Amino acid sequence: MNVQIVLFDGFDLLDAIAPYEVFVAAGMYSEEEIIVKLVSAEGERMVTSGVNQLQLQASGKIDLSSKGIILVPGASGSVHDNGPDSIPVKLKKATETELNNLLREAMKKADILLSTVCGGSLILAMDGLLEGRHAVTHHMGMGLLSATNAIPVNARIVDDGDLVTGGGVTSGLDVALYLVERELGSRIAHAVEQLFEYERRGTVWKAEGHAPKESKHENPMETTSSRSSNQTDTDKSFNFQGKWDTTISTPIGDLSVLLDLSSEDGRIVGTAKQGDNIATLDNAVLEGNQLKWSMKVTKPMRLTLKFIVSVDGNNMYGEAKAGMLPSSKLMGHRIS
Repeated sequence: MNVQIVLFDGFDLLDAIAPYEVFVAAGMYSEEEIIVKLVSAEGERMVTSGVNQLQLQASGKIDLSSKGIILVPGASGSVHDNGPDSIPVKLKKATETELNNLLREAMKKADILLSTVCGGSLILAMDGLLEGRHAVTHHMGMGLLSATNAIPVNARIVDDGDLVTGGGVTSGLDVALYLVERELGSRIAHAVEQLFEYERRGTVWKAEGHAPKESKHENPMETTSSRSSNQTDTDKSFNFQGKWDTTISTPIGDLSVLLDLSSEDGRIVGTAKQGDNIATLDNAVLEGNQLKWSMKVTKPMRLTLKFIVSVDGNNMYGEAKAGMLPSSKLMGHRIS
């Protein structure tokens, strides 16, 4: 069995090293040869981690002809700002390398099992590779996972067939132990657990078996929409209708968006044009002097952004938010 653990600039050490040790230990107990390598999208090089800039040696390039497991770690950095050391920026930079194309091709191969730890799933999600797929990431990134149209599952490990994802940073141990059990059997996995004096945590979620009953709760969006419809009639001073030339300043690039907003039969409708792409505003509601809606964008990555804006005369200002990404400032003016 071949295991390739991917390194990229800013990767988290524990995300990569914990699985590395598990697979190496499994090789001690298995009759089957297990080859574990640290690799990169660029090939053999020293790769700087996000932990105190500690470096590890990648022995070669990701080999898509090698059957087995490819494991992608997350990044380490700041979660409190949108600077170059922030985790979202490091993950986005990883998607802008050859790693993006290699992972896309890996997902097409039946003989490769793709796995992620922590923010590694966000690298896939940011390029739209997890749309409609069940996955998990660090709890702070679950909103961003949802914003990329993946199906977030609040579990320690999510097995979605040819894709296995793990939660927070320490889940690397659990993901690797589960993969050892899945590929080599429970006795090998148990032997590694005994060696490490560690028992795998959490239930592995799969889309199989009986679905649990769901509690019936009021839909907050429906309630908001109902309440907002009335406010559209009463809030006459809030004139949002027209075409707006706006710029959204995100941590990973500016978006130029032309908004076209109007009201039809008491409902707020509109479109957003980004380059050649035109998207419909979803769930647009008016609350007091704030207009709220959600919108799917494809650049600089595939996301569902949630907007809150205010209007002052012919000027619009507010913010857009997607999961763990810092809020992005929106500024614009009415052009017609």
